[in-house]
Amino acid sequence: MTIGQERLQRRMARGADFLGSEVAIMAGAMSWVSERNLVAAMSNAGGFGVIACGAMTPALLDAEIAGTKALTARPFGVNLITMHPDLFELIAVCGRHGVGHVVLAGGLPPKGALEAIKATGAKVICFAPALSLAKKLIRSGVDALVIEGMEAGGHIGPVSTSVLAQEMLPVIADQVPVFVAGGIGRGEAIAGYLDMGAAGVQLGTRFVCATESIAHPNFKRAFIRASARDAVASVQIDPRLPVIPVRALKNAGGELFTAKQREVAQSLDEGAVAMAEAQLQIEHYWAGALRRAVIDGDVEHGSVMAGQSVGMVTREEPLADIIAELMTEAAGALEKRAA
Repeated sequence: MTIGQERLQRRMARGADFLGSEVAIMAGAMSWVSERNLVAAMSNAGGFGVIACGAMTPALLDAEIAGTKALTARPFGVNLITMHPDLFELIAVCGRHGVGHVVLAGGLPPKGALEAIKATGAKVICFAPALSLAKKLIRSGVDALVIEGMEAGGHIGPVSTSVLAQEMLPVIADQVPVFVAGGIGRGEAIAGYLDMGAAGVQLGTRFVCATESIAHPNFKRAFIRASARDAVASVQIDPRLPVIPVRALKNAGGELFTAKQREVAQSLDEGAVAMAEAQLQIEHYWAGALRRAVIDGDVEHGSVMAGQSVGMVTREEPLADIIAELMTEAAGALEKRAA
């Protein structure tokens, strides 16, 4: 083992122990993409796969977890959206399957959610886009945090990964394992965040074009052709409709979403829908638009969610090869620092 590999193993030990994986790399949960095939391939390659529950019903999630277990004996997690109307039922499904890690995304967990997850014996991982929120979540008993910057694909916050890491890691990294996410495409960046105190990292965009990913060939081609500047954040039309921005590749679908926001805002004006219902309509719109692109291959009118690291996705290749390349780059970077 080289000095770089030994250093990398040592720095990743805490995150890998927490996840039960060989390397402390989580696969970001991407709706329609992070299903049984990609999740199992990720865990089998030594990383940590995470099922994207998204808008799934409890019955669908039940089948997806069972399907994943049939493909891997290694640990994997499930990502649940906090605003899902059946959240507690979904937690129960995870519990029945003995899922070891539940990732909660989309805002502060509702009352009783953390306790419900912990009662199943699972560990809870939450997203913290600000230091104040991270402290609050740690006090409430979460087991680990993901800090994700605006470079990421899908739903994003307003601050970059590099700023969040500098601001948050020195304060919270010794309290719980912290995984850094957003815009990570190479191993040198992984090494940098580990050096700053991260327990591990989370990557999504980099794994979309894995051979094992079921994403439509058109979707993969769009990723391989794209450069970093093609992955843009959506625009909010109406301040009363606090739409969390979404980063995706520029296409006609982005304009369709703008029109959808106008339509929902008008319904609000007319009193035809309540605020919660309006926000749910927007969420359902995204789920449908994403499915059109990922599954049906309509990359012009669907939503091609991608992070800014998309420029570093240059070919389709097996997931194990992607992980091996990232680890070689990270070990090389740590070796140079040792010199």
